[in-house]
Amino acid sequence: MITSVLAGFTSSLVLIVAIGSQNAFVLRQGLRREHVLPVVVTCAAADALLIAAGVGGLGSLVADRPGLLAAIRWGGAAFLLGYAVLAARRALRPGRLDPRAGAASPLRATLLTCLAFTFLNPHVYLDTVLLLGGLAVRDPSRWLFAAGAALASAVWFAALGAGARRLAPALARPVTWRVLDGIIAVTMVAIAVGLLIG
Repeated sequence: MITSVLAGFTSSLVLIVAIGSQNAFVLRQGLRREHVLPVVVTCAAADALLIAAGVGGLGSLVADRPGLLAAIRWGGAAFLLGYAVLAARRALRPGRLDPRAGAASPLRATLLTCLAFTFLNPHVYLDTVLLLGGLAVRDPSRWLFAAGAALASAVWFAALGAGARRLAPALARPVTWRVLDGIIAVTMVAIAVGLLIG
């Protein structure tokens, strides 16, 4: 039983610990100290839902519908390119990059953006529904595997959000935010291009 939980935990961690759109968004929210807990909870809950859907058999259903996969891919790429433009604009305007400057984004808008990064990103479906779902089916205790995978997601997002808050004093300079937003913009473009040509 514990073996299944550990297998799910490590499998999930390997897939989600990477610079991706969702992780970059959580990191930026953590650095801004803006709605960090709701964002972390939203990301972890969404991942748990998608993992459960994959373990429950949604992965094989989606894989059999190439039209749906194409729509997810193109929609996700368009969203990521739009966010890349916003990040690039922030990087070119260092006066707006200080995390203490300006009004905070409303919680609703922040959570809607978080959900968009989650559900409009085809990589999330690939990692949670297809890959983790496929691995879980082979495990003798697939729901324990799913629990371990969901736990890894929650631990990762909590560490990312809290860790960013600890780094905030060192990252308070506008030039650092310019670099961070530049990296985020390039990452989003790279992921979007990968989706379009993949």
